Amino acid sequence: MDLKTRYQFLGLIFQTFCLAANVTALLFLFVLIAGVLADGAEYLSLDFLQNYPSRTPAKAGILSAIVGSIFMMGLTALFAIPTGIGAAIYIEEYASESRLIRFIKLNIQNLAGVPSIVYGILGLTLFVRGLELGRSLLAGSLTMALLILPVITISAQEALRAVPDSFRLAGFGIGMTRWQVVRNMVLPVAVPGMLTGIILALSRAIGETAPLIMIGALTFVAFLPASPMDGFTVLPIQIFNWTSRPQTDFHALAASGIIVLLVVLLAMNAFAIFLRVYFRNKLKHLA
Repeated sequence: MDLKTRYQFLGLIFQTFCLAANVTALLFLFVLIAGVLADGAEYLSLDFLQNYPSRTPAKAGILSAIVGSIFMMGLTALFAIPTGIGAAIYIEEYASESRLIRFIKLNIQNLAGVPSIVYGILGLTLFVRGLELGRSLLAGSLTMALLILPVITISAQEALRAVPDSFRLAGFGIGMTRWQVVRNMVLPVAVPGMLTGIILALSRAIGETAPLIMIGALTFVAFLPASPMDGFTVLPIQIFNWTSRPQTDFHALAASGIIVLLVVLLAMNAFAIFLRVYFRNKLKHLA
């Protein structure tokens, strides 16, 4: 066997291994989702979506958790997305390379790998007790914003780096200021890549439980939050509450809650993907 044939054979083995790994992962995912659907189908109904949590499984619902998750993700996105994109624009487009900037970049990368429970401790210390926001929806949203901020910043940085320098030089060549170049030449090209990172960050945030437990999110909420200072619960917290109970009926309710959480997550991702495709197509038309 010559060297070329050997490399082709090894490449085929590697491709087969990668395919088998993907098929195995998808198989386990399919089995898991099928089990959740089978267990949660019993309680999944319109009443389940419209009722508040109850100690009686037949009357229990998930309305407060759905509304709490939607409100929290809205506030989290409001705080994290502009801050993360703004930080990325400053680092990549305005800041000169220095020890301080390299130190900031290194710390942003490290923060992306910090366990979520650490952000929960930070949120408890800074927002709940330090700023005296209490165990409110605002405190939870700010904590989750800190959690996903490094991911959004890093993805925005990579999207900005992917924009060819010729775009910037063309803008400077016709007399644009740096901000005009960033706004009109760089950002339209980088937005689709930024949205990919935002999708991943928000997908992580909506499924997090540990930081919210740490700051004291409620496990039994029979009301809807009317302001950012109200108490709240979210879908993962409600699911955690049901799974911690010994009755099998509550375990079935938890499976129904997982189905709702997956639907909400898919709806969020679909909207973000729609925006990404929209901006990408708009950019193609402009080109």
